[in-house]
Amino acid sequence: MASGGGAVASLWTEVNRCGQNGDFTRALKSINKILQECKDDVTALQCKVVCLIQNGSFKEALNVISTHTKVFSSDVIAFEKAYCEYRLNRVENALKTIESAAEQTDKLKELYGQVLYRLERYSECQAVYRDLIRNSQDDYEEERKTNLSAVMAAFSTWEKAPLEDLGLPETSYELCYNSACTLIGQGKLPEAMKKLREAEELCRMSLSEDSDMTEEDIDSELAVIHSQMAYVMQLQGRTEDALQLYNQVIKLKPTDVGLLAVTANNIITINKDQNVFDSKKKVKLTNAEGVEHKLAKKQLQAIEFNKALLAMYTNQADQCRKLSSGLQSQNPGHPRPVLIQVAQLCREKQHSKAIELLQRFSEQHPESASEIKLTMAQLYLTQAHVTKACDILRSVEEFKHKPGMVSALVTMYSHEEDIDSAIDVLSQAIQYYQAEQFGSSAHLSLVREAADFKLKYGRKKEAISDLEQLWKQNTNDIHTLAQLISAYSLVDQEKAKSLSKHLPSPDTMSFNVDVDELENSHGATYVRKKAAKVTAENLPKEEGQGDVKKKKKKKKSKPPKNYDPKATPDPERWLPMRERSYYRGRKKGKKKEQVGKGTQGAMSGATADLDASKTASSPPTSPRPGSAAAAAPASNVVPPRQQKPAASGATRKKPQQKKKKGGKGGWQILEEPVKKETEKETSKEAPIVPETVPTVAEERERNDVQTEKPSNRQVLVLGLDGAGKTSLLHCLATGTLEQNVSPTKGFNAVSINKEDLKIEFLEIGGSEDLRAYWKMYMCKAEVLVYVVDSSDSVRFPLAKTHLHKLIAEYPRLSLVVLANKQDLEGACGITDLHEALSLEGVGDERKLFLIGTHVRKGDTEIPTSVQDARDLIVQMVSDAN
Repeated sequence: MASGGGAVASLWTEVNRCGQNGDFTRALKSINKILQECKDDVTALQCKVVCLIQNGSFKEALNVISTHTKVFSSDVIAFEKAYCEYRLNRVENALKTIESAAEQTDKLKELYGQVLYRLERYSECQAVYRDLIRNSQDDYEEERKTNLSAVMAAFSTWEKAPLEDLGLPETSYELCYNSACTLIGQGKLPEAMKKLREAEELCRMSLSEDSDMTEEDIDSELAVIHSQMAYVMQLQGRTEDALQLYNQVIKLKPTDVGLLAVTANNIITINKDQNVFDSKKKVKLTNAEGVEHKLAKKQLQAIEFNKALLAMYTNQADQCRKLSSGLQSQNPGHPRPVLIQVAQLCREKQHSKAIELLQRFSEQHPESASEIKLTMAQLYLTQAHVTKACDILRSVEEFKHKPGMVSALVTMYSHEEDIDSAIDVLSQAIQYYQAEQFGSSAHLSLVREAADFKLKYGRKKEAISDLEQLWKQNTNDIHTLAQLISAYSLVDQEKAKSLSKHLPSPDTMSFNVDVDELENSHGATYVRKKAAKVTAENLPKEEGQGDVKKKKKKKKSKPPKNYDPKATPDPERWLPMRERSYYRGRKKGKKKEQVGKGTQGAMSGATADLDASKTASSPPTSPRPGSAAAAAPASNVVPPRQQKPAASGATRKKPQQKKKKGGKGGWQILEEPVKKETEKETSKEAPIVPETVPTVAEERERNDVQTEKPSNRQVLVLGLDGAGKTSLLHCLATGTLEQNVSPTKGFNAVSINKEDLKIEFLEIGGSEDLRAYWKMYMCKAEVLVYVVDSSDSVRFPLAKTHLHKLIAEYPRLSLVVLANKQDLEGACGITDLHEALSLEGVGDERKLFLIGTHVRKGDTEIPTSVQDARDLIVQMVSDAN
């Protein structure tokens, strides 16, 4: 301790007391007073450095060390200096400081291991920690084992090196988590998921014992485990489950910027080119300050690659080129930046430039030529240059003898009818396997394929050597023997006869040989043909019989009654009257014929004779005024057929519609949609004035049509499965929800009559296989009602994506978004949902409303929110009408 008077001694007492209490700020003030008395006191300077480090002032501590280099020896202050450099991310300087220290203490070795881990020198780091565990005698053994397991996990993930079992225990959730990461690096995904679940249970158990830990703190600590579980799900192809977990982690807003960056990057990889708006938001999380010090180089590299790909998906061509060029300069031998540039050029239809870029890169970096040449071959195939693609593939030494590559080359050469080149590919592959893996399954399968290929194209002489090799491997193979005999029959008949002795006896063959298969094989020269079916067309004609048949003439069909050859037939005469475009509905007020009225003995048929509409001047097959038949082209004319005269108004009966109990305002539930997809809209144009003067009956019919109900107005109800669309429709129709509603597997329809307006609500199921049909019904909708489950925040991005796709082509279509299930706990509010669905730019040219709704089972009255939504939709349809 530094010498001095009583004041200095009291100051040292204060320093000691503050240090024990953890009050390093007051301790620092006392030390500064001591240094005013003794400027070069080594103990005081060292205490000052420690206090600054404890307060997080690493730069100030490093300045104190650098300004007093004469006082401090390298051994006294080496650890403090290296630690400050490490915390300031000057990792290389920290490594030099540690290595220059004369004595390697345990704490210096601990820091040395951390520095080596940050520099990704995992092999050396592993040796340091194993030495510490073996030789240290303190209470930090579990922490060292945890760090060693982290090194093993990184070694397995990034180096792909085989690891030895160190026998590390899994008593803590950190050790269990690191063990799971090691299994992920080895590709053992099911085992890794099991370990992660064990780590989750251990974490909950250990943290719940601490009374100061809240549930939010526990969830925050579990975030890294959940993110890793989502990563395993993503590798297993369970992208929906992975996306849900990733979004839960993002929602917690963890303080670890590295965890946020990795999670956001993985969400971007799931979105790909589908949900680019969400990806553009997530990419901001990867740019947080300090991310580069939290992640490994390969992680940072992958994030930068994904940024370039996102720029390409969002049609930011210049940004994509800039990012990929920067990546190429940072990683000159890496093929991925070049492939991104090539993909961008292909999107711009510049295939020749893309091929030149690939060719230049493969020449400069032959170690990465395999992947590049495969891409070149793909580009040649897209341009129909099959031969060039084959030449490129055959130049890839690494893959050219692989069975898959051989199969692709033979197929492409066969397509180009270059049989010689295809046989050459097979021969080279057989020679390779004969030298490297003689008699293996791959070798024999290639020989079999080569023999079959040569026989298929009539190269029997060339197939002899392959067939002989196969038969020697298995002399009991009768199929191969038959092929060999057939091939030798063209070259050496004596050899063929000698080989035929090895064939089994006819009795044995009749039981054990499939004759049809043998005849259909490539070696067979004769195939039995089945007799053709005898039909009336190919029967031999007797003399004179043909002449008699030719003389027979068919009777001409009689035209229908009231047929007018000058009139254009109605192209819709085959459709039922209800489905014709000019059908206006049944007439109102049309009473039945008055039977028994008038003068006694009067005949009802007499009035029909006086009706001008029953005369030949207006035949039933002539087109109606204003119908589509008047403008139909001649090529679409269908010959008329006899039709029954339309029933008179007196014989038509209006079918009664069953009404549901409890309906309000004329609401009805229909089991099927009123309109079919192929139904035509009623023409809104004014009818064309006919050339003839209308009769009294026609004029009365026209007046009746004008007083009928208007055509249906359709409201389309869409949303993801489980959003509550069907429940809302039942509530709109009946005012209650007294039954369990099953998910819609097709369509539901609700019809409402409001004064002189008939509105049809058409709901289409929201499952993934039904979403493809949504766009087909958009063109007929007056209003789009989009239902969102406000309690399912995980699926907000998916709901937003489908909504924006629907309304992109209809900028003026009115939109009502119903934030359903507002009564559930955790439901998203209207403001947050508006932001989550990105509705700020949707309502520029259209009417847009966002309403919160809910429907409870067993309610006796329609909820106010649903009532308001119904009134709003009816008003919007009325205004549109």
